[in-house]
Amino acid sequence: MSIAGGYWKAVEAAAAVDGDCVQVFTKNNNRWQGKPLLDEECVRFQAALEEHAIQHTLSHASYLINLASNKPDLLAKSIDAMVDELQRADRLGIPYVVFHPGSHTTSTPEEGLATIADSLKTILARTDDLTTYPLLENTAGQGSNLGFEFEQLSFLIDEVGQAERLGVCIDTCHTFAAGYSMANSQDYETTIQQMETTFGIAQIKAIHLNDSKRPFASRKDRHEHIGQGEMGDEPFRFLMNDTRFASIPMYLETEKGEIDGIDMDQMNLDKLRSLVG
Repeated sequence: MSIAGGYWKAVEAAAAVDGDCVQVFTKNNNRWQGKPLLDEECVRFQAALEEHAIQHTLSHASYLINLASNKPDLLAKSIDAMVDELQRADRLGIPYVVFHPGSHTTSTPEEGLATIADSLKTILARTDDLTTYPLLENTAGQGSNLGFEFEQLSFLIDEVGQAERLGVCIDTCHTFAAGYSMANSQDYETTIQQMETTFGIAQIKAIHLNDSKRPFASRKDRHEHIGQGEMGDEPFRFLMNDTRFASIPMYLETEKGEIDGIDMDQMNLDKLRSLVG
């Protein structure tokens, strides 16, 4: 939800469509710097959460950040920006900051993963006084993006060596686009077991619910409304009825606006809830 007009506005917007959790950017997602947070803003944000009984909050880091960069200046800038993202979220009382692991660009995937791990060690050392910590988001594998294979996420968690301060956010569109099927009950269970045997289901702290505009294993990150894309209803039906994820907050990242006078977020939430058996 947008924070335009104040962070608390995002909470009010979530409540208006019957949401019970909310994800925000704590600053412009395409800029390195954000305006300093005021104490009043943090207080009003927390008050709005209490007023509307929204218990789960999540922040998404800037898209500019690349913790795999082989350019020293960009890497230093990315590390500083991620530290800032965690500090801002902590001020607001948001427990997690989701981020895309990074792109190896002109280096190798192995070099990129090693750089991400080193970057995260530095970031965690600089934020050891915070209660907020980062969540690795699995990617679609577009371009040189890393994190599309579960083994890559597992490598990063193991290499950083602080599993209690580094979690995972699973995106359904990215999972599908990366080539992990959830089309039927057998494929769904196989994919969940792959998560378990790599980074571990216990590391999943949030889930992004998005259908995909592009076909299976396309390696393209294009979100679609629930049940209206290439994934269809079934993967979401399996997920919504999986007791292993009953306590994990789930967030929509689908298109905003209205269709025939109905808010698109409301439409997607209603669709998801209708799939609960």
